[in-house]
Amino acid sequence: MLRQTTAWAVFLSVTASLGFASPAAADDGVCKGRTKYITLCVKKPGEESGGGDQGKRSSQPPAPKPGSGAENERDHWRCTKALKNPQPPAGSPEWEGHEPGDGAVYLQECEWVDEKEAGYFVVTTVWAATPDEVTIDPAVLAQQAVDSMLLTGPAVASPRPEGTYTVGVPMWLWVTPSPTTWGPNTASASAGGITVSATAQVSSISWRMGDGSTVTCTGPGTAYSAARGMSPSPDCGHVYRTPSVHQPANKYQGTATTTWTVNWAVTGGGQTGQLTEVRQSPFTVSVGELQVVGQ
Repeated sequence: MLRQTTAWAVFLSVTASLGFASPAAADDGVCKGRTKYITLCVKKPGEESGGGDQGKRSSQPPAPKPGSGAENERDHWRCTKALKNPQPPAGSPEWEGHEPGDGAVYLQECEWVDEKEAGYFVVTTVWAATPDEVTIDPAVLAQQAVDSMLLTGPAVASPRPEGTYTVGVPMWLWVTPSPTTWGPNTASASAGGITVSATAQVSSISWRMGDGSTVTCTGPGTAYSAARGMSPSPDCGHVYRTPSVHQPANKYQGTATTTWTVNWAVTGGGQTGQLTEVRQSPFTVSVGELQVVGQ
């Protein structure tokens, strides 16, 4: 075990008596022998623990063992729990005499918050009868659902990388929509008896054209056809005023950026929210000048 004067004190798989001890209780500090099934004990270097909240914490750490001398210390700990995954095998001491299916085992992180002492984090395993002690943030589940969608940057159809465009001639900008490049895309995530469903859809696309201009469109654009002639796009287009001959590789270097709006809701719970995601795709444009051949 490392001593309290060490910036990071870490030790693994220690089984000790129930309860928490003050960092000042022994030379070895809070990490000495009075937390059960300790998997991690860390002293935060150079920090006082009386600072502001960092995330949501429960005000009720595990009750100290009667007679341990820690009864007056519980108010100095702030704790959160998360379901341990995977759960320990049957017969593990972490079940505290219970069987799998009878409650569950959780990872509990507690922070010492006595403003007179240096800050500590202690991670332990604890058994609890129900998952009600665990606070599930629906927004976190919504983000997990979004991550499972594997959203990507827009599939740029025009400008074509192999095409050559002309100064002063309207260029039509459009993308090829799909569930992962434009939406809609729907997924769900569950934890602690809560299920969140999320739906993602591109709300706008911003085209940085490489010539210093930006075009913002609310739709995927309209595909060009020869019958359109030299008319401008009805909803998303650009006109280059100078050729790309002086650009890297003689091409303008552009970026198409989609902004996704994600609406989520807790199934059967009524709670709703919204997230924003951004994805990008690069593109290049070769722009030349119209050459007029004399008679």
